[in-house]
Amino acid sequence: MNHLDKTLKKDLQSLHQQSLYRQRKTTDGPQQVHLQSNGKKVLSFCSNDYLGLANHPDVIKALKQGVDTYGVGSGAAHLVSGHSRAHHELEEALADYTGRSRALLFSTGYMANLGIVNALMGKGDIVFQDKLNHASLIDASLLSSALSGSQLKRYPHNDLKNLSGQLDKLNSSSVQPSRKLLMSDAVFSMDGDLAPVSQLSQICQQYNAWFMLDDAHGFGVLGKTGAGTAEEFSLDQEQLPIYMATLGKGMGVFGAFVAGSDALIETLIQKARAFIYTTAMPPALAQATLMSLKISRQESWRREKLQQLIKQFRSGAEQLGLSLMDSQTAIQPILVGDNKTALKMSQILEQQGILVTAIRPPTVPKGTARLRVTLCAEHEEKDVQRLLSALGAVLEQNRLA
Repeated sequence: MNHLDKTLKKDLQSLHQQSLYRQRKTTDGPQQVHLQSNGKKVLSFCSNDYLGLANHPDVIKALKQGVDTYGVGSGAAHLVSGHSRAHHELEEALADYTGRSRALLFSTGYMANLGIVNALMGKGDIVFQDKLNHASLIDASLLSSALSGSQLKRYPHNDLKNLSGQLDKLNSSSVQPSRKLLMSDAVFSMDGDLAPVSQLSQICQQYNAWFMLDDAHGFGVLGKTGAGTAEEFSLDQEQLPIYMATLGKGMGVFGAFVAGSDALIETLIQKARAFIYTTAMPPALAQATLMSLKISRQESWRREKLQQLIKQFRSGAEQLGLSLMDSQTAIQPILVGDNKTALKMSQILEQQGILVTAIRPPTVPKGTARLRVTLCAEHEEKDVQRLLSALGAVLEQNRLA
């Protein structure tokens, strides 16, 4: 065995011993709540397809029409020959939906976050981030620090006092950064709770910092028309100048976008390496997403049903004595603590035909392993009741063990 394999096998063995080893599941057929996973039929509670649009017949039809019109691939980056009419129409629709001047498509949310920091921040500039932000936000700042010399400062989760204290201290410093950027998840992906977005916006205006939200888990789900956290809390473009969201969760398709002023979007087009140097998403996907946006805006019952399912689950889980987190969103984590126990509970549920993912470090802090339950508008009350009954049986099994 060569030195590389010997070293890596030792590392992998350590992950197994800590119950931190991850394995992929292979699905067959479309993404839906009743799923084929590893050759078995399961009831899934681990998809981010919150509105149930990933397998919607009208979205599928739009995708097929897009393939007929544009073919399969875009062939090039947006700035070369890959920017299709479908891409352009989707950007205009996203800008209109979010109440922003313009929008710009990215291939993924990860790339959008990388692109924002890369384009906006330079040597001596400072990025402030919540400690529970998604890895893509943290990595964006770390990469910017390495490449351009910007600084990353983090504050405890949703701790406004700590954040204000850091900004106060910076204000009294003799060396002032030319740019300050505050980046936060809108809905925290592993806890399901919301950032105090209105207060964050006020702090940014007070200290002349730029405010950016990653609304990956809020877009399509929150707000009267599904336009996301900005709509939910009535934040306009001045109050929230940099808005990013993904299209592969609530919209059920793929990709991401940044929305904001004309100056912001033009800057990203000129400077965001993650936009400039990558092939554009297939135009057919852009056309399918246009249909998803239409359905999201028109069918408010999907959001209403989701809220009913959230209330049902939380009520039932509390009756079982499960340790829930402070979430009113479709993300409903059950705090377990121990890695091995969380993994075992997930495995027992899967044996009963229910798919719930065990989330462990480093995705979440050490000692906070959890079962991450996600709800979808396609779920029925009987599905949630089945999950609650199975969780009750798992708890009883653990007590007897």
